[in-house]
Amino acid sequence: MDKRDYYEVLGVNKSASADELKKAYRKAAIEHHPDRGGDETKFKEINEAYEVLKDDKKRQRYDQFGHAGVGGSGGGGDPFAGFGGQGGQNVNFDFGDLGFGDIFSSFFGGQQRGTRARRGRDVETEMVITFEDAVFGTETELNMVMDIPCEHCKGTTAEPGHELKACGTCKGSGQVMSVTRTIFGNIQQASVCPTCHGTGKVPEMVCSVCKGKGTEHKNQEVTLKVPAGIDDGATIRLREHGEAIANGPRGDLYVNIKVKPHKHFTREGDLILSEQTISMVQATLGDEIDVATVDGDIKMKIPAGTQSGTDFKLSNHGVPHLRTGTRGAHILTINVETPRDINKTQRELLEQFEIASEHKHGLFGRK
Repeated sequence: MDKRDYYEVLGVNKSASADELKKAYRKAAIEHHPDRGGDETKFKEINEAYEVLKDDKKRQRYDQFGHAGVGGSGGGGDPFAGFGGQGGQNVNFDFGDLGFGDIFSSFFGGQQRGTRARRGRDVETEMVITFEDAVFGTETELNMVMDIPCEHCKGTTAEPGHELKACGTCKGSGQVMSVTRTIFGNIQQASVCPTCHGTGKVPEMVCSVCKGKGTEHKNQEVTLKVPAGIDDGATIRLREHGEAIANGPRGDLYVNIKVKPHKHFTREGDLILSEQTISMVQATLGDEIDVATVDGDIKMKIPAGTQSGTDFKLSNHGVPHLRTGTRGAHILTINVETPRDINKTQRELLEQFEIASEHKHGLFGRK
């Protein structure tokens, strides 16, 4: 579904001032606020429109390039838009032999990491990746020291060739009952069996390696596939790759992603932003320059008369959207360098040019 024009969303024209934008936003936000019985979808659309138009730089790019200038088709720069759930928290990626990993934007807090009965402990770690790895994705090995299933008994606690039998303490129920006398009478309480730890079973013969624990504390290598387009602060969840427990599922492994800042590029949603300085002569006469992108240097034509602060859009050189894989744009801002020190000859030439342009306004002939 195509996005509506942001000015249309707020009910203002393109020449609206900052005060007019603010008044229109407040009026629309009050009208459509969910707490007042309004439409939540329209309320989010109003907020998205105002977030762009209240920022002079973003508004300039929007006026010039449309929605592609402020984050592409990915919901105004939100890589999780359109997945369902608040903030698109349930985003699943196929990690091959690792099953599914869930990516949660830390802005929304992710999902609550509760613990289930008879389940291994969750493990959390951090991985730092480069700006380019975040754009194109990467695969790496994590070395984790944790409790993993005993290789000898495969986590059953029983010596290979022997079975598990019903626990004699709880008779296979996994619970033991106790009675406490109080002034109100006897109170019966159930608790986890201390012998089988709630499983209801014990080994006929205890494993000779783990001594019935079912786990070993040792190093484990985990292959992590980082999807293209992941952002700083996201978390990848690998189900059942946390710590092991005897006769129960493993916990989950949460990998918090940190992206190193780049020397030349910044990121805004699906956009990559950079700046480049050219000379006054290049800006006046036009030129072809080399522009650094994450895909390498590309040639770009600078038209004659380019003003400082002009933005140029390089399509398909931005960040891939996590859902669609479609890449955003690279927005290049051109800064024109004004020479500080000029010699006598240069000054005379500029003065002659100014005299020749007296019938126009300004040095570069703006009418």
